[in-house]
Amino acid sequence: MPAHEESSNPLAGERAHLAASRAALRAMREDVKALDIRDVTANWVNAAVLQAQIDDRIKALADLSHTPLFFGRLDYLHVVGAEKAEGSSGGVARSAPAKGGGGRREGERFYIGRRHVHDAHGDPMVIDWRAPVSQPFYQASRNNPLDVAHRRRFGYTGGELTAYEDEHLTDPAEPEQTSKLLQAEIERPRVGPMRDIVATIQPEQDEIVRSGLGGTVCVQGGPGTGKTAVGLHRVAYLLYAHRERLARTGTLVIGPNRSFLHYIEQVLPALGELEVQQATVEDLVAARVEVRGTDESAAAVIKGDARMAEVLRRAVRSHVTPPVDGVVVVRGSRRWRVPAYEIEEMVNELLARDMRYGAAHEALPQRIAHAVLVRMEEAGEAPDDRVQNAVARNPAVKAAVKAVWPAVDPAKLVLRLLTDAEFLAAHAEGILTGDEQKRVLAAKPARSVKSAKWTAADAVLIDEAADLVARTHSLGHVVIDEAQDLSPMQYRAVGRRCSTGSATVLGDLAQGTTPWSTRSWEQALFHLGKADAVVEELTAGFRVPREVIAYASRLLPAISPGLAPVESVRETPGSLAVRAVETAGELDPAVIAACEESLRHEGSIGLIAADARIPALAAALGAAGHAYLSPGEETTAASRLTLVPASLAKGLEYDYVVLDEPAAVVDGEPDERTGLRRLYVALTRAVSGLIVLHAAELPEQLG
Repeated sequence: MPAHEESSNPLAGERAHLAASRAALRAMREDVKALDIRDVTANWVNAAVLQAQIDDRIKALADLSHTPLFFGRLDYLHVVGAEKAEGSSGGVARSAPAKGGGGRREGERFYIGRRHVHDAHGDPMVIDWRAPVSQPFYQASRNNPLDVAHRRRFGYTGGELTAYEDEHLTDPAEPEQTSKLLQAEIERPRVGPMRDIVATIQPEQDEIVRSGLGGTVCVQGGPGTGKTAVGLHRVAYLLYAHRERLARTGTLVIGPNRSFLHYIEQVLPALGELEVQQATVEDLVAARVEVRGTDESAAAVIKGDARMAEVLRRAVRSHVTPPVDGVVVVRGSRRWRVPAYEIEEMVNELLARDMRYGAAHEALPQRIAHAVLVRMEEAGEAPDDRVQNAVARNPAVKAAVKAVWPAVDPAKLVLRLLTDAEFLAAHAEGILTGDEQKRVLAAKPARSVKSAKWTAADAVLIDEAADLVARTHSLGHVVIDEAQDLSPMQYRAVGRRCSTGSATVLGDLAQGTTPWSTRSWEQALFHLGKADAVVEELTAGFRVPREVIAYASRLLPAISPGLAPVESVRETPGSLAVRAVETAGELDPAVIAACEESLRHEGSIGLIAADARIPALAAALGAAGHAYLSPGEETTAASRLTLVPASLAKGLEYDYVVLDEPAAVVDGEPDERTGLRRLYVALTRAVSGLIVLHAAELPEQLG
């Protein structure tokens, strides 16, 4: 990387490097487009696979016009070792020495950006933010400069470089000060989907992002601490550091709903990662049945209880019955008999091994066939594996296996448990109380799997039963966001999908808004199957203004006693307004006026209200001539107002929030604690300003 001299106009030099880097990226993309694979593929299958890989590479090398290629620069004191400077291209990202005053040779200079860019000679123009050499950009400080003499941050307007800011970390004469560019980037108005935070990652966040693939990390973080962004950037880092392994095993991001997934879906592609799948827990478990029904809260809590796993295990294994008769296999003129007691020994052995039910079902005919082969060998015959397989397929053997170890359909099994009181009682004895059993039984039993009105909790039970029959495929890494809202059975469903891999668990205990939300991360991680996970807590808030988070934190003693409140680093005078109106009839006009007031600011606006209030507010907005978006729809400069039901607000952020009638938000939930937690979520969605409007009395917990 040729290092240009610091001139009288450093900004012009940096703009020149940006232009050269963009040109180099375009050349890299054109080189990939020009690849001719006709002579390197053996057949059309290989050609198709290779072409798909090339297409993905072309997409990853796209130059996003409004996304800066680099956001920082590091000037090291000494030459950096090859192992530290290794770039994402697989080569070594080395730069020419930067020159100081008097021509003295110093260390090396690196531009830090979202992806690796190299010139025609293979020399790097931009270093991937995930490379080891880039880490001091996030971690270096005056107390620990990490061999960095000079750190430069860049400011952008759109895709144009417009400012820079320098820190000389080893200069004791330079006063320490807060980065204005860093603060401006954090506070930049939000239009469109969620952005990456690669330019603003804080040291404590960076440590989590770069934690190893082998271990599971749980991140407890209050509103505005950046836990979602940390989880997504950790995926990007792991794909960089362990790309070959994760390419084989796969990665998955799990969010609470489709609106949330749509909101975050552009973060990883902006970092050049296109292969990460996204889903909700409902998406994962609904493959076998269609969810068309809903449970009462009490029934859903019981169905989501981890005790149901043992009920299902008992129910599956109940299909195994001791053999009554032996098996007689006829081959030619010979008859070979395996007595019932010997088959029973095989069955007991398989039960003792606690194999998957389906695997044992496949193994039993082979065990019986092997016993027949032993008798054939004792009689002087010389059978081989083909004979054993033929015996295993013998009608008599198949009939015996069907009687002793029949196949189990997971959906039919769960349907019987939820509709047959005697069957449920037999397998829930000592696990569920009689009252609990009555609550989960269907009021109107369905006649078949297809006609049943399956609920979301039922689908999780079927997924558990399916895993008892056949092992669920495990991925290399899974991210679970808003994890505090999962039931123990949902945790088990996610855990099955990373049983041989690792996970990043993200959430906030204070924002648990389901009746089954977890009370502690220790319990949650146990059900996930990752009891040895490391729990990290983020308490520094970078998004929500201090005045807003302090107001919302008044609810913490009631909704999550003992949980430390977020300490926001952003003090924004005037960011909170709480306004009472005289009568309920004045509320809608006041809400419309508050939205119009917020729209005079730059950025996105969220109008959050209790779900029951949404139709009335939609009508009021329409009557006032205001178009609005639904949660998850992309905001634009022309359409910046989103009408958000409180039940869908979690995980979303808006520059300005108008919160309608807090008491209605609380009353919309089945109990006060859940309602107050829902209110806590709604109060903490604002990045720049919050207006609270109410006609009813505010909840007393708000003081």
